[in-house]
Amino acid sequence: MTNVNNSNTQEIINQKDVTKAYLRWHFANEIPHSFDRYLAPSLLYAMMPVLRKLYKNDEDLKAAYKRQLLFFNTQLTWGGGVITGLMSSMEQTRAQQINNNEPVTMTDDLMYNTKAGLMGALAGIGDAIDSGTVQYIFIAIAVPWAQQGSAMGALFPFICFAIYQLLVGLFFAKQSFKMGRNATSLMADSSIQNVIEFLSVLGLFMMGVLAGSYIKLSSSLTFTISGKEFIFQELLDKILPGIIPLATVMFVYWFYTKYGLNVMKAMLWLTGILIVLAITGIL
Repeated sequence: MTNVNNSNTQEIINQKDVTKAYLRWHFANEIPHSFDRYLAPSLLYAMMPVLRKLYKNDEDLKAAYKRQLLFFNTQLTWGGGVITGLMSSMEQTRAQQINNNEPVTMTDDLMYNTKAGLMGALAGIGDAIDSGTVQYIFIAIAVPWAQQGSAMGALFPFICFAIYQLLVGLFFAKQSFKMGRNATSLMADSSIQNVIEFLSVLGLFMMGVLAGSYIKLSSSLTFTISGKEFIFQELLDKILPGIIPLATVMFVYWFYTKYGLNVMKAMLWLTGILIVLAITGIL
């Protein structure tokens, strides 16, 4: 370990330090991923400048490193942003208590239990909003460009989603640091909950738009009744337009629900079923 000055001079963490900590977490998130600690090495890497600024005593610094290296796993922005800012605030409180020779109320157990209690809940919210909704909104916007052969069809979702995640993570890191231990109330705030609900509903709409617009399936089945020919697809369009693409999406959803997220197996089953339906003249 690099030698640390044992001076008791107290330094204060500011928004610049929190920004640096979050950026380190953001860009190193999966790089030191380990089986036994998961993303804890990434969190420690993010927190190192903060900890070195707070703890001027070698033993206190070692203890802080060990504390932030315990098992940790969460989503990049919502979980990582909130917890990075919150840990910076809590470590600062602990360092002040040590420096002022006060009883240490910001114990190791309290800090880890705070992380453990938040990381799963925030990961669930973040995955649903970022990966399950916002990402597909950008993709839906770019699909027409991709169909026209434009490179923007591939670049637009990637660039916009990357910028979105960076800004959201920084926002949560700064807000949670500012709010300290009350940062969890940020997630319970009515405005945040309304945004989450709005994005969830919007995501469902976008999935319907994608299914209806870009899944091209139609029936070629015809039949004759009393000398009059009927085209099955025209009847469906009058009664239930888009029902075949919707049924295809619902079949894949049912398959994933029942057999797990096995994409290759789902594709093989879907391809086989479509081939049979095409041979029999139904599709």
